[in-house]
Amino acid sequence: MPTAVHVTAPSRLHFGLWSLGAAGARQFGGVGAMIQEPSLKLSLTPAENFQISGQNAPRAVEYARRWAKFHGQNLPSCHLKIEAVIPEHAGLGSGTQLALAIAAGLNAFAELPSQSPQELALSVSRGLRSAVGTYGFVFGGLVVEQGKLPDESISPLDCRIDLPETWRFVLVRPRGLTGIAGREEVETFAALSAVPQPTTDELVAMTRDGLVPAAATADFATFSDSLYRYGRLSGECFAAKQGGPYNGPVLAALVQQLRARGHVGVGQSSWGPTIFAVVPSASAATSLASELAAQPDDLEVQISAPCNSGARIEVTGGRRVEQPVGD
Repeated sequence: MPTAVHVTAPSRLHFGLWSLGAAGARQFGGVGAMIQEPSLKLSLTPAENFQISGQNAPRAVEYARRWAKFHGQNLPSCHLKIEAVIPEHAGLGSGTQLALAIAAGLNAFAELPSQSPQELALSVSRGLRSAVGTYGFVFGGLVVEQGKLPDESISPLDCRIDLPETWRFVLVRPRGLTGIAGREEVETFAALSAVPQPTTDELVAMTRDGLVPAAATADFATFSDSLYRYGRLSGECFAAKQGGPYNGPVLAALVQQLRARGHVGVGQSSWGPTIFAVVPSASAATSLASELAAQPDDLEVQISAPCNSGARIEVTGGRRVEQPVGD
């Protein structure tokens, strides 16, 4: 048995979905990226019985129970401590990262065989819609997923590539706002109209002809322009709920303000309220963050580098098990 397992998971930026509501066709699909901060951290150490402490403990207990049911075994005798969390309902993939971190941590502590990203997600009932956060947890980088067919449990991975390590994302979040999650999100998806096929085709083309090759060649200008146009078009598919391509007038105004400052690659992550701007260097990120901090607006501002390696799982003692693995 290990004497300790430590898991550090990155946040997820979701640039937007490709498809929704087309009967018999692939659903969801889309593009996102993993970033180093804010990060989730948890540890597992031996104990007399299974116990959880820290933020989001009730939610974490449910994920642990799902993991035990999936594997057909009791929870191991350990203390699972949540040491740092990703803000909830902020568009940063907090639920998926928490669930997968718990699954990967329990796998390592119980010394189970390695699992694929799909198995990891299924063990805690994640990946029901987008799988960007699932593949991002394991692989990091820029993630493109194909979308799910009706008989698929998890969307297949289309591709993933490293983002240039010098680039930075400046995250801006108005205090007091939250995104859409839980039952409200389920009801919203059920009520939205289908995305027209020409729109899906255009989003896929923007991904394959713009975002992916620009990231692969470190073409910052093309990536930034493609990122903005992609996010705006994808956001328009949710205008019936959001009131436009962004979730409300406050976020729409923030996007406009950042672009007016000369930052092209601006977008909304998932339902928001996190707005991001990609910048070419750490110094450019520091400059923008300082400008925003000097404003009277009540904004949370954070700088983050890309995360190209996915979650980090460190095991002390016990039998070495590599966690997790790709197909």
